[in-house]
Amino acid sequence: MQIISAEFVKSAFAEPDWPGDSKLEIAFLGRSNVGKSSLINSLLGVRGLARTSSTPGRTRALNFFLINEKFRFVDLPGYGYARAPKSMKAEWGAAAENYLAKREQLVLSIHIVDSRHEPSKQDLQLHEWLEHQQKPHLIIATKSDKLSNNELRKNLVAIERALNIDQVLVYSATTKRGRNEVWNAIEKSLKS
Repeated sequence: MQIISAEFVKSAFAEPDWPGDSKLEIAFLGRSNVGKSSLINSLLGVRGLARTSSTPGRTRALNFFLINEKFRFVDLPGYGYARAPKSMKAEWGAAAENYLAKREQLVLSIHIVDSRHEPSKQDLQLHEWLEHQQKPHLIIATKSDKLSNNELRKNLVAIERALNIDQVLVYSATTKRGRNEVWNAIEKSLKS
């Protein structure tokens, strides 16, 4: 897909703040520090659009980005490592779950896992929830450039086994490995 424009629209902490039009949306979700923002920036070819941080848990709201003035990417708060009070973490989780459950414009959820590690307990819970709710989703293993090909193959088998799925897409924000495959999946979901 050719990216003509990509712009930050807004951050939303509650449902009344979500954009009110009918543009289709692709959500990006995963644990804190898994590379959601880096993946978004890499896919769009825009540095710094989605804010990245070395401190896990920086994304605390749902961040909406308008792509080609036709559809949106939505960066959801990460789960896991954020150093924040439990009540605040619960609010972030509730906001993400509410969005995933209710948003009619959502056509694809991109669940991001780290290719270097087995899926966490929260990764497994999220995958089970998406499956149970019959939400269209795909799993992307990021940071593939940090592993040798043998390590990557071995880890992908472990991830697929843990999540009980046939295929995980591989991605590297650094080398752009997997970019075409991810865009093909996104374009397919936008046409469905």
